[in-house]
Amino acid sequence: MTTSTTSAPEPGRLITFVGGDGAGKSTLATRLHQALTDAGHEAILVGKHTTGIPADPELSAYLDHLNQLVYRRDAHVAQACGDHYWLLALASWYTLQDRLVIRPALAAGTHVVLDNAHHKILARYAVNPEVPARLAEQVFAHLTEPDLVFFLNIGAREALARKGSFTSLETGHSGDGDEDFIRYQDTVLNQMREQASCSNWLWLDVAGLDRDEVFKTAAGNLADRLNLTV
Repeated sequence: MTTSTTSAPEPGRLITFVGGDGAGKSTLATRLHQALTDAGHEAILVGKHTTGIPADPELSAYLDHLNQLVYRRDAHVAQACGDHYWLLALASWYTLQDRLVIRPALAAGTHVVLDNAHHKILARYAVNPEVPARLAEQVFAHLTEPDLVFFLNIGAREALARKGSFTSLETGHSGDGDEDFIRYQDTVLNQMREQASCSNWLWLDVAGLDRDEVFKTAAGNLADRLNLTV
């Protein structure tokens, strides 16, 4: 009598993106996800509003409700709640998305392209005197460690030229002028540059590059670092 055993699939890889507002993170994430899929890899794109959990409508509905509370709320409500609340609310969102969406996909051998990673939030809280930076680090410390983090390095002035408009959050609620955006974003960007010394971070200087050049550079590094050819 012979017994057949089914080996577990090789875990998927988690690929994330970091950079200031307007750096092109979402554009690159979408293109790399499409390229991975076209090349025959099992891959999903996870973003700020990804709430679907396969075969579990109740959990999907719960995750979507949390997403609505965190991301789809009135700006006045957001400011009234305060920085400590939003740190913990965001930690709740990232915790559930990691537990219910990202980890099951990785365990099934599916690569996860995560557009909206938490690293930018860490950088924002690092320059926020109202909340201890150590607290922000602790509430995100349990999240799955990415296999590769693409850091899109670009100055805030050029990012604004690409972006065209911005929200109060993207100025740190410091004002509504272009210089307010530039000053705040460059301060946050400096914090990201400090994080970029980690071995799993890949620094991409994207200033002056068009989208095709950024994609080709990222795709080449995806093959070199993770052996994922697209």
